Amino acid sequence: MIQAIGLTSTSRRKAPPAVAGLTFDVRAGEVTALVGPARSGKSTALRLLLGMETGRGTTLVDGRPLHDLPDPVREIGALVGDVPGHPRRTARGHLRMLCAAFGVPPSRADEVLDLVGLQAVAGQRLGTYSLGMDRRLGVAVALLASPRALILDDPARGLPPREAAWVHELVRLHAAGGGAVLLTGRDARVMARTADHVIALDHGRLVADESAAHFARTRLRPHVAVRSPYAGRLGELLSEKGAEVVAASGSRIAVYGPSAAVVGETAYRHGILLHQLADETADPAVSAEGSSDNALTYRRRYAPPRGTGRRTGPVRPLGYEVRRGLGLRTPWPIAATALLGSVLATLLVTRVGTTPAAPLRLISGWPAELPLPAAAIGAGALGALTYGQEYRYPALAPGYGPEPRSPRLLAAKLAVSAVAALVLAALAATVDLALLRSPLGSGRAPDPLAVPAALVGWAALCIGCACVGVLAAAVLRTTALGLAVVLAVPVLVAPAVGALLGKRVAAELVDAGDALWSVVSGAPQEGGSTASGVLRFVTQPFVIALALSLTALAGACAASSLRGRRRARRQGHRQGHRQEEGLTPSPRHARVVEGATEGGAEAGQLP
Repeated sequence: MIQAIGLTSTSRRKAPPAVAGLTFDVRAGEVTALVGPARSGKSTALRLLLGMETGRGTTLVDGRPLHDLPDPVREIGALVGDVPGHPRRTARGHLRMLCAAFGVPPSRADEVLDLVGLQAVAGQRLGTYSLGMDRRLGVAVALLASPRALILDDPARGLPPREAAWVHELVRLHAAGGGAVLLTGRDARVMARTADHVIALDHGRLVADESAAHFARTRLRPHVAVRSPYAGRLGELLSEKGAEVVAASGSRIAVYGPSAAVVGETAYRHGILLHQLADETADPAVSAEGSSDNALTYRRRYAPPRGTGRRTGPVRPLGYEVRRGLGLRTPWPIAATALLGSVLATLLVTRVGTTPAAPLRLISGWPAELPLPAAAIGAGALGALTYGQEYRYPALAPGYGPEPRSPRLLAAKLAVSAVAALVLAALAATVDLALLRSPLGSGRAPDPLAVPAALVGWAALCIGCACVGVLAAAVLRTTALGLAVVLAVPVLVAPAVGALLGKRVAAELVDAGDALWSVVSGAPQEGGSTASGVLRFVTQPFVIALALSLTALAGACAASSLRGRRRARRQGHRQGHRQEEGLTPSPRHARVVEGATEGGAEAGQLP
């Protein structure tokens, strides 16, 4: 079902790649175990296979490249690392949010929670979950879209025996139902008992690819591990006594048959220095030295399939974004703080101001001493929070799953943020007008219907700040920097625009707009009309600076998205090119055994 072909990670600082030329298959109805010691490249191999890490190689699912599938999450469910959910979100809320991203009914969340045994604690926050509960939640996320294949990165690591047994039983049940399973682990004995097929890695190289029964029979026998600068000579002496000796490297051998005492006595009698002498069960000879004998040759022509192309974002982006935003309490304190700040600023305008304030400043609570109204700052913070939380707690999986920076999701975030900003602006205006009409406001409240230009300008200001926050956080990937960009517009950009334009140019723009409106509408040119008021607002240096900032940030987002797509397209062309030239090996189709001994032992086979 799944073919990983030529997976090779990117080298860093002239170091060898963590994974090099890794090729293997994962068949339906089987559990395939990827085993190896720590830092052997298991997790890197999975990330390369899923497209979560840049490198070379390709992944085929039923003969089709993974990146060409319209819905990869319906084909592969993965758990790589811990579940990166927000600690204040509940398990049920987290899964229902992902249901919208994967395009499955919300009721599926309760089904998988019951399947993994978390239904009783589904309403608890993720931050209170134990390690075992977190792993169960990760498995629930992997099963959410009912995928045909599961890829789990060491799911039993650190778990007590009972929890680990539950994980192994679950993957066996999934394989028994016709699904494919690929899981990693360090304990070769446990993996051999759980899996149908075992793939062994050492330093990112393939050193074993065989059935679990053969792996356990040939590679998990008890033996004596020996390390000595004269390992070759000691091996010859022990072979003469009938022992089976397998060389693991230039200074290491594995001895089968004699006990450690016999091996030590033989070395002592012949004056051979030993650096290591220990009884072991799993063979330490799983090393890159044996991988050269596993030379693979397989030529297969590959025709790129015709398909709809993969969906780059969530299936229901609006539903995903609404659940993401409303599933936490964080936005509510921000909105409440913005409204409180707007009330205090309105009191400052009415009590401290020596000259009558403009209607826009009265409605929005915008003293001349502040760069922005409090509600506009709150709208910008809510906008920045959308991508700030997305990157800090990445629920979406880039690579094989919905991309967090897809255009569809960006449009959904902009739409939801604009609606939130509009609601916040309406609430702030309502509260401010009520305060102005009260004794505290000295009755200086303007009539909203008499100043429609101020209302339009106020709504546009909040929506613009929210959109700046969204785009800035999408580019800079943090909430704080997104809000900093919102505040930088009136503090830095607006003064620069004002100095560049000057008052004379701004007045000419307003006059030109009035004249154009008069020609289009046929109405007389009046300086006090609504259109004139809107034009005067639009030609303010701050509004021009806001528009320029939005344009620049939108261009930065588009450039980043195009750069990522171009990189993925180039990688896909290189992979298809290599496949068409017949350079893609597959270990289960054909293999050329090199360096086989005369006795017929398979080259590269470990004891």
